[in-house]
Amino acid sequence: MPKDRSSSSDFTGPLRRLLLSVLVLALIGIFLLWRIDSPRVERFRAQVTDRFVPNLDWAMAPVTGTINLLRDFQSYQRLSEQNRELRSELRQMQAWKEAALQLEQENARLLDLNNVRLDPRLTFITGTVLADSGSPYRQSVLLNVGARDGLVEGWATMDGIGLVGRIAGVGKNTARVILLTDASSRIPATIQPSGQRAIVAGDNSAAPPLDFIENRELVRPGDRVISSGDGGVFPAGILIGQVAADPGGRLRVRLAADYERLEFLRVLRHHGNEAVPDTAHVITSDGPLAEPAAPVGLDQ
Repeated sequence: MPKDRSSSSDFTGPLRRLLLSVLVLALIGIFLLWRIDSPRVERFRAQVTDRFVPNLDWAMAPVTGTINLLRDFQSYQRLSEQNRELRSELRQMQAWKEAALQLEQENARLLDLNNVRLDPRLTFITGTVLADSGSPYRQSVLLNVGARDGLVEGWATMDGIGLVGRIAGVGKNTARVILLTDASSRIPATIQPSGQRAIVAGDNSAAPPLDFIENRELVRPGDRVISSGDGGVFPAGILIGQVAADPGGRLRVRLAADYERLEFLRVLRHHGNEAVPDTAHVITSDGPLAEPAAPVGLDQ
């Protein structure tokens, strides 16, 4: 038997309007109740809040989670931007640091060049380092100056700050320099301020040891090491480096020359020290002193 649709719609329509009216009135009543400023109503509101709000945590969890997710995403964006800015600043600081180190090294070279005091009779010729033929067994470099420039084997070379090595082979246009760090290098040195004599012996390391020290107790780390000029090969007074102690207690030399950046080297023209004649006479401006006269006796 077919249903009467018109009668059904006539029944549900008023019911919906009734329920909607009741809902609106209830909401208005709750709103007005919630707006009343009364101690009794305040206690009622507190009881309702304590009764229903804790039980709605499960309903608020998605909303709270979504809000926290949005906040975390915003924080991640800010952190990502700050990270990019910090990386950019770090690259700039690294570039500035490298420039500052180069300027500091250049400034140190210029200061040492201004303070260096060599024999005024010494002249030098500057050569460019062509190649580094260093190896675990031999450490040397090649210069673009040679016999045509008057170079002689044994002459000292320095980089403007400290002693680097000696000329060990001379060609027409090139010359080989044996570095102080080479195992075959032996340089007589003086340790200041104690004045102790020693030998700077290369051992293929960046800090050659000090051998044959006269009195080790008078030597301290930080003392200056200069060439002594003994043997007449090297001129005296050239800075070699500073005394340092290795973990084993052995005294070594922290070289003043920058072996990592050997670009230009000075070759010192040194023709040896003048020999002192062995004579028994004392030379004065008037010539040799006359022999002393015999004492004159007293008259009786």
